[in-house]
Amino acid sequence: MVNTLRIKRIYEAPAADDGIRILVDRLWPRGMSKEKAHLHEWAKDIAPSPDLRTWFGHKPERYEEFSRLYMAELDMSPAAADFADRCRENLEHGNVTLVYAAKDTAHSHALVLQHWLEPLLAK
Repeated sequence: MVNTLRIKRIYEAPAADDGIRILVDRLWPRGMSKEKAHLHEWAKDIAPSPDLRTWFGHKPERYEEFSRLYMAELDMSPAAADFADRCRENLEHGNVTLVYAAKDTAHSHALVLQHWLEPLLAK
């Protein structure tokens, strides 16, 4: 059985097959307690920079440019490289679920992060 990297809104109930749950937002999600979140890690260092997050503002028309800029941030970030290594190690033992708070699941930074990580994890 192959373990997978997944993304999921933090407001969805945790599931047994989530495996390692990692919050990938810079800010703590509103109304979410640490107990309800069932997190193993909070990787705020790999979230988009405050300036990029503010500029994006969850506007779908900016998503393509946001994705490009966020991937460039990830490419330049030692924290992101370390995060990819930790994800690779965790995937040897089970699934890894990146959790985020954004309502728009089609235009979230977690989706960009997942796409950025997948080729690195395949090595």
